[in-house]
Amino acid sequence: MGNSSSDSARAPRKGLLNAAIVCFAVGIAAVVAIFLTPALTDGKPGLALFLLTLAWPLGFALAIAFALQSGRRSKGGNGS
Repeated sequence: MGNSSSDSARAPRKGLLNAAIVCFAVGIAAVVAIFLTPALTDGKPGLALFLLTLAWPLGFALAIAFALQSGRRSKGGNGS
């Protein structure tokens, strides 16, 4: 019960990392799908695939934000 405040403090950080990983993976899958679409079919990739590729840099930015946030929290508790 005493750990509930520390658990709630950790939850957003882990959520940010999970969001970064999911966005990064979706972006990479969309890029792969863009290259495979003309190879497997004779059609052009749709607009949705191009929009999904924007998840790749978003995931990268979220991962950087997670790294900065987790590094800042560990330094803040040092007391010096």
